[in-house]
Amino acid sequence: MNSNIPVLAIDGPGGSGKGTVGQILAQRLGWHFLDSGALYRAVAVAAVRDKINLDDQAALARLATSMNIRFIPRTDGSAAAVLLNGQDIGDMLRTEESGRLASIVAPLPDVRRALLQKQHSFRQPPGLVADGRDMGSTVFPDAILKVFLTASPEIRAQRRHKQLIDKGFDVNLPRLLDEIRERDARDAGRAVSPLKPAQDACILDTSQLDISGVVEHVHGLLRERQRPG
Repeated sequence: MNSNIPVLAIDGPGGSGKGTVGQILAQRLGWHFLDSGALYRAVAVAAVRDKINLDDQAALARLATSMNIRFIPRTDGSAAAVLLNGQDIGDMLRTEESGRLASIVAPLPDVRRALLQKQHSFRQPPGLVADGRDMGSTVFPDAILKVFLTASPEIRAQRRHKQLIDKGFDVNLPRLLDEIRERDARDAGRAVSPLKPAQDACILDTSQLDISGVVEHVHGLLRERQRPG
């Protein structure tokens, strides 16, 4: 891992805005982009496609190692294109079912170890914006800036509900809120890389902020870190 290449690590729970903020900043900076959550979703979706049992850690780890995955941020801030072995699987990864499956495979130590090297491979010049749940705490502990975005479960459920409705999905807001709370509990309580801010992370509550406000705030923090002296 080349520690001379700067990394902006943006962590937080689902619906906190980290993916959209990360993409916009990657575009603005001309840096590479890593959506680490999509890696776990891709493993889960590919496992179901290949009829791999989700408790078969060895098979899942082999699958994770063999995946050729790329992220292509969009200029309008909408979800990045995700290419798995050359095929755009972005829409498949953004369903609630793929999120549920990802939360099953994400705690598995063999899967996390397999994906760690893949995540490190995204660290390419001139820099990387990485979003996820343990980017600053585990994957890139030497990141130039670590930001932890958060928001109330209710706000995050409303945001996710609007995203899914806009995409034509029929979703139930109360059920979505329950799922977000359950996932938060799983992510925070897992033994390996639990969801929590890195000790040196800047914590930002986005409940009352729009995306542009969060982007400008984080970009300002990054400029301060990059300032000589």
